[in-house]
Amino acid sequence: MSLPTRQLCVIDERHAESLLKVAFATTDRQGVDQHFGSARSLAIFGVSSEQQHLLSIVEFGDLNQDGHEDKLASKIAVLQGCIAVYCRACGGSAVRQLLALGIQPVKVAEDARISDLLSALQHELQEGPSGWLAKAMARQHQGEGVGRFDVMEAEGWQE
Repeated sequence: MSLPTRQLCVIDERHAESLLKVAFATTDRQGVDQHFGSARSLAIFGVSSEQQHLLSIVEFGDLNQDGHEDKLASKIAVLQGCIAVYCRACGGSAVRQLLALGIQPVKVAEDARISDLLSALQHELQEGPSGWLAKAMARQHQGEGVGRFDVMEAEGWQE
């Protein structure tokens, strides 16, 4: 498995819980310009209808689109908690693995800017999410409920 070569995490716990996490395959931190499988870096943002924050940047070594799937594991691992990853392209195996974990791969046009994509996502959150975003948010809320019941069970029951 090809591990990240560098990772920058911006620590700001005040907002992290209420933000949806989305990732972008990018080399310049401005535009989405990478195929997911061979992406040299991922920028992960937290977004809500009112705000957006850079959460982390993860850099990988040079990776080729050679069909070796072990490189996918490290990329998918850093996407834990993300609802989507925006990229120029994504291979079939990666799409299956991402969807199985509840992460929506989003293919974008060649000139897609991260700031524009974040603004569009915020607009959709303000107007009421639809399509993949609504499904991703529903999955996220279902996951929150599971932990709540575990806590209740651990507390025990008294009559």
